[in-house]
Amino acid sequence: MLPNLQKYKIMLASKSPRRRELLQQLRIPFNVITIGGIDESFPESIPLVDVPQYISSVKADAYQHKITDNELVITADTMVICGDKILGKPKDAQDAARMLRLLSGKTHQVATGVTISTTDKRTSFTTVSDVTFSELTDDEIDYYVENFIPLDKAGAYGIQEWIGAVAVSSINGSFYNVMGLPVHRLYQELKLF
Repeated sequence: MLPNLQKYKIMLASKSPRRRELLQQLRIPFNVITIGGIDESFPESIPLVDVPQYISSVKADAYQHKITDNELVITADTMVICGDKILGKPKDAQDAARMLRLLSGKTHQVATGVTISTTDKRTSFTTVSDVTFSELTDDEIDYYVENFIPLDKAGAYGIQEWIGAVAVSSINGSFYNVMGLPVHRLYQELKLF
């Protein structure tokens, strides 16, 4: 679909099955690559909304020395921001329930930072969506945590799952960004390579 990309072997540097699914929607052939041990810490002086882009750039740095002239690497990081707290992936079911209680009845932000890299060009951007949750009961939170897999998701929820149907009362911004990859913006940026 994007003739300018035919000169590249596209690589998605992500373990996320949701990112793979979303990138497939663009009908761009790609391979998945991953390396472990990338330090995802960040300076505390960075505004919370900028942290995902910072981390996506750090991830891109980790792959930079591994790519060749005909390869293009996409790295990304998604975070849920509730007030002045970043909610990453929960460490266990109890932590997932705690996060969902924090989100209940509030509007939070989902920020995804994306970096696109070749050997001679790099661009990074952040997409932010505002997501409003209705009030959740303890039973609803427990049901979700017990029956779905919130431990591999920032903020302990997947908007495409049951919780999205029953808790999300509104979204201002990209739905796909909340899933983990702002495909519309990514498509626009890929046109420039």
